[in-house]
Amino acid sequence: MIVRERPGALRLILAWKGSVLPHIFPHILLAGLFATAVTWVSRHHYLDGIVEYTLLPFTLMGIALSILLSVRNTATYNRWWEARQQWGHMVYEMRSLARTGGIYLSPERRRALMMRALAHAHLLRGQLREEDVRADLPGGLSAALVDQALATRNPAAFMLQQTGEVVAEARRAGEIDSVGAAALDRHLHGMAGIQAASERIAQTPLPFAYTLLAHRTAYVYCYLLPFGLAPGAGWFTPVFTAIVAYTFFGLDRLSEQLEFPFGRETNDLPLDAICRVHEISVAEALGDPAPEPLRPAEFELQ
Repeated sequence: MIVRERPGALRLILAWKGSVLPHIFPHILLAGLFATAVTWVSRHHYLDGIVEYTLLPFTLMGIALSILLSVRNTATYNRWWEARQQWGHMVYEMRSLARTGGIYLSPERRRALMMRALAHAHLLRGQLREEDVRADLPGGLSAALVDQALATRNPAAFMLQQTGEVVAEARRAGEIDSVGAAALDRHLHGMAGIQAASERIAQTPLPFAYTLLAHRTAYVYCYLLPFGLAPGAGWFTPVFTAIVAYTFFGLDRLSEQLEFPFGRETNDLPLDAICRVHEISVAEALGDPAPEPLRPAEFELQ
């Protein structure tokens, strides 16, 4: 995720980090070269009597394409924002669980509870990004429990179940009553909801036909546009075509990034930094030395 102060007008135009331009520049260049070829052919009158376009069809098609890309980007941004809200709510649940555990549980039980809850967050991050997070799991967990969790089909759900077992053991031992158990379970229930929502977002992309329609229409429009511009715009046709291609190809590429917000693209969510917030919250609640927050490296926060 890009984290930076809003630059001035010139720096904003020249900003490269976090832009979709590196991904679409070859496509823009190709569209510009094609527009140059069409302009050359048009200037030499090779298209006279063969191809005669007006800008009216391109105006109508451009409006339709703009609406299509706008709706698609709104849908993908809603997915990105919902994912951010869910992981932001996890910070609340983690801190609330630590506070409630301090009220009802013994220090030993509370530590076991929070170590497993923290491991759940890391394991969920690993599942969403398809990464190995064993090295990031808290040291307070036994190796046998970690191996058992990683051997399951859903390690995050397993670890959350084990977190609930800490509450269940305290209840069976008579250390807490039903009120305390219910108060702790309420936060575990919230974390389970966050995992379910994250899995839904990660495993349910937008309909492929919808994405394909927007992608194809953008390319067809940008490659037909020079035929309408060349008679009137002359050698400015490649410039105008490149600007339009940057807009439409950029919106198409940005929607692809926002559709899956849990990866490591520059505009994806900073799950590493959020998990570090959990580590700090847990450490401070347990009286342990807290790690430093993750800082952006070259304006990028993972």
